[in-house]
Amino acid sequence: MGDMTNSDFYSKNQRNESIRGGEFGCTMEELRSLMELRGTEAVVKVKETYGDTEAICRRLKTSPVEGCAAAQAGAEDEGEAEAGWIEGAAILLSVICVVLVTAFNDWSKEKQFRGLQSRIEQEQKFTVIRANQVVQIPVAEIVVGDIAQIKYGDLLPADGIFIQGNDLKIDESSLTGESDQVRKSVDKDPMLLSGTHVMEGSGRMVVTAVGVNSQTGIIFTLLGAGGEEEEKKDKKGKEERRKMQDGTVEASQSKAKQQDGAAAMEMQPLKSAEGGDADDKKKANMHKKEKSVLQGKLTKLAVQIGKAGLVMSAITVIILVLYFTVDTFVVNKKPWLPECTPVYVQYFVKFFIIGVTVLVVAVPEGLPLAVTISLAYSVKKMMKDNNLVRHLDACETMGNATAICSDKTGTLTTNRMTVVQAYVGDVHYKEIPDPSSIDTKTMDLLVNAIAINSAYTSKILPPEKEGALPWQVGNKTECGLLGFVLDLKQDYEAVRIQTPEEKLYKVYTFNSVRKSMSTVIKLPDDSFRMYSKGASEIVLKKCCKILNGAGEPRGFRPRDRDEMVKKVIEPMACDGLRTICVAYRDFPGSPEPDWDNENDILNDLTCICVVGIEDPVRPEVPEAIRKCQRAGITVRMVTGDNINTARAIAIKCGIIHPGEDFLCLEGKEFNRRIRNEKGEIEQERIDKIWPKLRVLARSSPTDKHTLVKGIIDSTHTEQRQVVAVTGDGTNDGPALKKADVGFAMGIAGTDVAKEASDIILTDDNFSSIVKAVMWGRNVYDSISKFLQFQLTVNVVAVIVAFTGACITQDSPLKAVQMLWVNLIMDTFASLALATEPPTETLLLRKPYGRNKPLISRTMMKNILGHAVYQLTLIFTLLFVGEKMFQIDSGRNAPLHSPPSEHYTIIFNTFVMMQLFNEINARKIHGERNVFDGIFRNPIFCTIVLGTFAIQIVIVQFGGKPFSCSPLQLDQWMWCIFIGLGELVWGQVIATIPTSRLKFLKEAGRLTQKEEIPEEELNEDMEEIDHAERELRRGQILWFRGLNRIQTQIRVVKAFRSSLYEGLEKPESRTSIHNFMAHPEFRIEDSQPHIPLIDDTDLEEDAALKQSSSPPSSLNKNNSAIDSGVNLTTDTSKSATSSSPGSPIHSLETSL
Repeated sequence: MGDMTNSDFYSKNQRNESIRGGEFGCTMEELRSLMELRGTEAVVKVKETYGDTEAICRRLKTSPVEGCAAAQAGAEDEGEAEAGWIEGAAILLSVICVVLVTAFNDWSKEKQFRGLQSRIEQEQKFTVIRANQVVQIPVAEIVVGDIAQIKYGDLLPADGIFIQGNDLKIDESSLTGESDQVRKSVDKDPMLLSGTHVMEGSGRMVVTAVGVNSQTGIIFTLLGAGGEEEEKKDKKGKEERRKMQDGTVEASQSKAKQQDGAAAMEMQPLKSAEGGDADDKKKANMHKKEKSVLQGKLTKLAVQIGKAGLVMSAITVIILVLYFTVDTFVVNKKPWLPECTPVYVQYFVKFFIIGVTVLVVAVPEGLPLAVTISLAYSVKKMMKDNNLVRHLDACETMGNATAICSDKTGTLTTNRMTVVQAYVGDVHYKEIPDPSSIDTKTMDLLVNAIAINSAYTSKILPPEKEGALPWQVGNKTECGLLGFVLDLKQDYEAVRIQTPEEKLYKVYTFNSVRKSMSTVIKLPDDSFRMYSKGASEIVLKKCCKILNGAGEPRGFRPRDRDEMVKKVIEPMACDGLRTICVAYRDFPGSPEPDWDNENDILNDLTCICVVGIEDPVRPEVPEAIRKCQRAGITVRMVTGDNINTARAIAIKCGIIHPGEDFLCLEGKEFNRRIRNEKGEIEQERIDKIWPKLRVLARSSPTDKHTLVKGIIDSTHTEQRQVVAVTGDGTNDGPALKKADVGFAMGIAGTDVAKEASDIILTDDNFSSIVKAVMWGRNVYDSISKFLQFQLTVNVVAVIVAFTGACITQDSPLKAVQMLWVNLIMDTFASLALATEPPTETLLLRKPYGRNKPLISRTMMKNILGHAVYQLTLIFTLLFVGEKMFQIDSGRNAPLHSPPSEHYTIIFNTFVMMQLFNEINARKIHGERNVFDGIFRNPIFCTIVLGTFAIQIVIVQFGGKPFSCSPLQLDQWMWCIFIGLGELVWGQVIATIPTSRLKFLKEAGRLTQKEEIPEEELNEDMEEIDHAERELRRGQILWFRGLNRIQTQIRVVKAFRSSLYEGLEKPESRTSIHNFMAHPEFRIEDSQPHIPLIDDTDLEEDAALKQSSSPPSSLNKNNSAIDSGVNLTTDTSKSATSSSPGSPIHSLETSL
């Protein structure tokens, strides 16, 4: 749906371009190829081809100053005859009801999405200059040749060339994945690309590409956002080829093709570049999105029920016809008279109608509706929980999720740098110090040093919403320091007003060589003061003094520095903090220092303070991750940050716990381990890593995609993993697309990420994902509840209709009554049971998995148990009911007799039992309290009471159409009393332990040959937990091995001796034990190497070596954090033995 609107938006812009192409001095293709160049290449190309940017503007008929000239856009007895139509009309009406409800649901859902999409598009406006006026226009109306004004914070909507401005820095990470900001200038790198953010400065650009021809548009097309357009082109192309073969090409067709030429050319290279694979991939992708796990299970179940119903109805018709013919023509020896033919035909038609009724009752028509309602309701409610669902099935898939690969920045953390520790005046504060504890001189220097020595574009603005955090604008690290000043109850703005930007004497900007920033100001006495800040290990080396507690400088020798590193900086680094040192130096006014001699200037500094800053974990994240882990979902962090910060954040979040056996890898190491000698990725290698991998640091978008694909394709576990992925950048697109459920960030996410995703997190918060899991599981449970209710109705109705027809030649429940029960009641029941709100208890169980049956043993017990109760009572009423109530029997009534009280009581009791059973159906896991939380669901209460009211109307006033005769009050009371018995019977069923009922089979299991190896299809497999299964498989292999070995005593002796030898000297590889259990690789790095600051160049040189000595203790082996040991064992090999170092051994020891 989102795709459609996007392609509309693109094609609209595209038309603008193609219409204008002919009358301008350059074509769309020229501009597009120009926009693919970067840096100096682009400058050279512009000079060679056009002269300068002004020449381009002239060709595009625009002016750099005035902008575009104007807005440019784009044979029966009487009684039967009277009432004969009613049955048909009733059936028609009920079918129309169901169809309309379903259609209305789909329509409202579609409308919701369209409204949202158009709102997003209308909200995006951009400033352009047209006819010398600065105007704000919707992004969709921007055309090539517009002069756009760009400023800090803008997301560029189109490609363009920078023509004038100052100090423009662009964050191109959404396209390139590189977090470094790119400085743009007219003479060095004037290319501005759509989808990138302006981080600093301002300026103007001339628009050169919009829509599908912009860089973001090209990526959109690759992702298949232009899918519909492509399909249309394909169809059109095929039609035209066919017509050319026929020799009749119409002019109109070719005209249409010309108009679409631009778009067609756009798509062509993409398709040819992809080769023949593209179509197959598209088909595969479409197939993947087409049918979710739940739909697959439901389809299978519906087919099974349908077949059973068909067989039952066929048997019913055959028995009725045979009984009638045998009874009439054989037993009573009546001849077939021609004048009796119409009567006999009527009997046969009646039998056929009864057969159809059985079939109608057997098939649960309410099922697809229940799914639709449940999903639509969930989607609506999820919007309140900050989940905007783009694809309906994603909602239900999320309930089966077994793994979540999450970004760090902005999802697990707040994406706001914050000072959390400080070392000021010889004291190490573990939290923000009290302002009164810091000397006034020190405080004054500190505030000035931070306020003046940071870009004046970095500032902290008040929050946009009540209760939100203040808004950080500009460089994140500088904002963190400014926030520190505000936390100390000081005001940096006052300092900046006193020393405006133009009064700064000299600025040494931050770069990767200096790793520090310094600003020189002139003091009133004409002397100079330089404030400096930067990476602590760089700046501290240049300090020779430090301020003490009284604010006076004291000596700072190398020995003091080493002690400070050990006592202050290393502990901060261990907590995952970046350490920044703030210092200053005074210079005399005359002679004026040589400012260009940096080495002398940036020396002999006096340290004011050292602060530790971090991007803090969102407060609600650790709890959310704990819920995920309890719910059987593994959370993995995939980040571009360095491994130490990533590990520290992972510990704070609870992704990893000290003492656990897990892996934290860097992208490089991950790639080295998963690729063979030729550099190709091997699934077996990934299977060795992913089960233990918890943190992937310094990872590229490709690594993320590889990991997601590896986990999804893995056959390592008995059930295929269902993976959810979060992402915000354009480069996350492929991973989001590949994942079973892709979460894009609503605030920080790019359009491409949102386009590739299934659910958009409108608050960018990880805890919203937990809500999505809850809703997903709730959908699954809602449908199971509905099934439990629906199938009880069906089993009872089918058996009653079948048995009644066979014994009394007439179904006790008439066709219209069946339809009332089947269609309307089911529709309402699906609405009632599908709108149950989720509860936290849903997160206390493991995911169901892809091949878990829809109808569990407990549900089957409930269905059959309630069916027994209902059938007993209905047959009692059918055969002895007339005696109980002293009324006329309704059995063996003539063909067109009026409705009887007897059969009305049966119908009414049946409906009452269903109503009370609807309350029982609210619980599917054998819980006793069926009323728990019933008032939290007003829809349920309304529907039960509403159905009851309608039933009264039908019975008392339904008459002939509903085959009902009005009942007395005492008869009503009996019907309700029997219905209430359902609740008591439900408690009886709950006391029977399911484990005893081995004969019960489950239904609705989804089995796919390629997903489940055959040996694992055993019934009780799912009851055994994973460790036990590993043990069992190990035992089988072990016994098999032993049996073979026992055939030769000589081998046994050799085996025994080598075994003991192996236990004494674990380095001997001759022993089978050692051979089987030898870890593939062990990383031993007992002293974690911690760089003092985030540094891309510093790689963790973890020595990779085959370990020959056994771990000194089990604890050392297991605590990957305490000792830095990461152990990855090939489980398929190690499961067979229990030597030291193998998982079984650690399992035994822990037991």
